[in-house]
Amino acid sequence: MAANNNDKIKKLRARIDTLDEKIQELITQRAHVVLDVAKEKTRTGVENFYRPEREAEVLNKIMARHQGPLPAEEMARLFREIMSACLALESKLRVAFLGPEGTFTQEAALKHFGQSVETVGLSAIDEVFREVEAGSVQFGVVPVENSTEGVVNHTLDMFLVSPLKICGEVELRVHHNLLGKGDDWDAAEKIVSHQQSLAQCREWLDEHFSGVERVAVSSNAEAARLAAEQPGVVAIAGASAARIYGLNVLAANIEDKPDNSTRFLVIGNLETGACGSDKTSVMVSGKNRAGGLHHLLAPLARAKINMTRIESRPSRRTPWEYVFFIDVDGHAKDRRVANALKLLEREAAFFKWLGSYPKAVL
Repeated sequence: MAANNNDKIKKLRARIDTLDEKIQELITQRAHVVLDVAKEKTRTGVENFYRPEREAEVLNKIMARHQGPLPAEEMARLFREIMSACLALESKLRVAFLGPEGTFTQEAALKHFGQSVETVGLSAIDEVFREVEAGSVQFGVVPVENSTEGVVNHTLDMFLVSPLKICGEVELRVHHNLLGKGDDWDAAEKIVSHQQSLAQCREWLDEHFSGVERVAVSSNAEAARLAAEQPGVVAIAGASAARIYGLNVLAANIEDKPDNSTRFLVIGNLETGACGSDKTSVMVSGKNRAGGLHHLLAPLARAKINMTRIESRPSRRTPWEYVFFIDVDGHAKDRRVANALKLLEREAAFFKWLGSYPKAVL
């Protein structure tokens, strides 16, 4: 019986080898076609080799025909890496992120662009905006909101002064881990992490570390670096930070909400075309009159356009004046959306289109 089983396994492995050869051959063929596309783009003067809407279209088609048994997210990740490697043959992208290395923002950048891009870690959100504006990098990735703790105000405020457009979005399931140099947390004298992460793990920390000092630092990766260098310090960070800074995972998945997720925005000097599953973001302020917000949003309601998010921030121009950040379904070039935005702009005291871009793919 054992011999028969071994024969069956050998046959199955031989089939796997044959399939691997075919997969490799097809990937090679794809890469050659990509190079042909690059030559044509160069001949016709196309400057942007990366097209967010095209990648989103490819991934959406893959998801539509996916039937398992691999999880859909894994299938998307595999094709994302194939596209990333092929794009690097045309032009290797440089993508800035809120660093240093090992942050969730870097994970989001790699999830969106794949491992074949060069990621550049910067110490502040405004630095990411400035580097993209200056052309030192083609794109930037910044956090904008967390499912538990809400919006990242600094990112929203940067759109008030930046000419950059939103080119994409990334949704990342965030798992927080307690990291340290030792094998347990009994010797912990201080817990360090980004203020958002401390807030997202508040209940767990209250239960297990009620008397231990908590210190907010610039990023989770910085927290991991401190934990690696300073005795008695433990950090809250992701698994990638543990690998980078040589730390042990003392407790895994300590976030208070199991579905804890963060949304990130991809920013650049690029206006993105429609892919069929799009989102549009605008920034507006209403006229100073009774029912101002109602009048402002009425064009969206009349056009039956779904508003997926609205956030308010101080305008920084006049005391007690606010601007609203609004996300709606659809692309600004869609006729129905375009007409509604024109009417909204007429109703607004201030209006700024922040970009239309593909919705996050898993």
